[in-house]
Amino acid sequence: MSSLFPAMTAGPGGGADRPALRFGDRALTYGELAAVTGSLAERLRGAGRVAVWATPSLETAVGVVAALEAGAAAVPLNPKSGEKELAHIVSDSAPSLVLAAPGEELPPALGALTRIDVDADVRAAEAEGPKPLPSGETDDAAPAFVVYTSGTTGPPKGAVLPRRAVAATLDALEDAWQWTGDDVLVHGLPLFHVHGLILGILGPLRRGGSVRHLGRFGTEGVARELNSGATMLFGVPTMYHRIAEALPDEPELTKGLAQARLLVSGSAALPVHDHEQIAAATGRRVIERYGMTETLMNTSVRADGEPRAGTVGVPLPGVELRLVDEAGAAIEAYDGETVGEIQVCGPNLFTEYLNRPDATAAAFAEGGWFRTGDMAVRDADGYVRIVGRKATDLIKSGGYKIGAGEIENALLEHPGVREAAVTGEPDADLGERIVAWIVPAAPEAPPSADELADHVARRLAPHKRPRTVRYLGALPRNDMGKIMKRALHD
Repeated sequence: MSSLFPAMTAGPGGGADRPALRFGDRALTYGELAAVTGSLAERLRGAGRVAVWATPSLETAVGVVAALEAGAAAVPLNPKSGEKELAHIVSDSAPSLVLAAPGEELPPALGALTRIDVDADVRAAEAEGPKPLPSGETDDAAPAFVVYTSGTTGPPKGAVLPRRAVAATLDALEDAWQWTGDDVLVHGLPLFHVHGLILGILGPLRRGGSVRHLGRFGTEGVARELNSGATMLFGVPTMYHRIAEALPDEPELTKGLAQARLLVSGSAALPVHDHEQIAAATGRRVIERYGMTETLMNTSVRADGEPRAGTVGVPLPGVELRLVDEAGAAIEAYDGETVGEIQVCGPNLFTEYLNRPDATAAAFAEGGWFRTGDMAVRDADGYVRIVGRKATDLIKSGGYKIGAGEIENALLEHPGVREAAVTGEPDADLGERIVAWIVPAAPEAPPSADELADHVARRLAPHKRPRTVRYLGALPRNDMGKIMKRALHD
């Protein structure tokens, strides 16, 4: 199994002393990272799928890299997930063990799994002696990750991402972003999804550069790191909105952003007013990219291209992208007006939804084109502008893609709820806020908004709780009994 991280196997004189990872005041060079991951990889050899309790910590990064070096598939677990969601993921993915930081308390849903504490102590690894990283023939099709993504209905599905997809996306971004080993990335994204983990941690390591994780996003941390050598910033629109709001009162933040080489936003559209506010204050333009759990990255505004607000740029090298009409016919227009569904094809795609051959088959059109469900137009120069979802049931809030169906199912488990529908509404901070439309079982004594929000947070995750609750006597339905969500907002 060849390494996804050549800088870790460069040998003497190959940059072993270069900084690789930093979380707070804890850091590892490439030589140290090779030592600690090599020791752990030996224990993980032949482990199959490995769950990782993905806290924003050095141990999560070490655990994931070790799993990949051992040829295992990592299953990142959101530490804020509810018991029901975790139980489903563990049952569905059937990991052989779970990796966690020493002393980290794990929930009962993981109680039956063998636990391995991730030791990021270089001295302990060096005391054991050098451990050679696994080697052999490259198997590009071998699973690297199983990442769970919320569908519009039912429980989350596990997208199986092969090693080739990770390598293809990160190498395509090397080209698009002119990403080199001299770059230092700063971000504060969670490490249980592809943006924070694969792009934000593995991306710098594949380039031989370094990453400084903030642990928790804050404008002071961004300013500190960008003013002390960091060259790139990754964030989601919620983060950039907070940055834009803070700029008038934080001169060090303005200074740091002004000297950054690249500011990248993703996971949802960044509002134009935030683009303009940041550009006016710093002279730097935020560029946007477009990807999904199932596809990793599809398009991006290039570092040497026009940073046009409201677009996600052009297809990445190796990615084929087309728009299709409702009949599935390709749209040839590049007029900035003709809307079609985005379909993509390339080495960046996932291979399957774990244990869901029906969902996998439905996700692909003839010829291996993945149906993204996103609607877009293309400008004359090929820039893609996303205009919405084909369905109405995917909500993008605070950088998360959230399926309305699983929130509806959780709400319906509350004894005070007779009917429930969930939609998204524009929100200046979150991008979209989750709105729950409730028909209470007892109209004279409906459950409170706080009670329902806590109920959802306990079952799923805090970021999936409704921010607004509206009470109705009945939900609007068509003749077939289907809830007409567009009518709710009317």
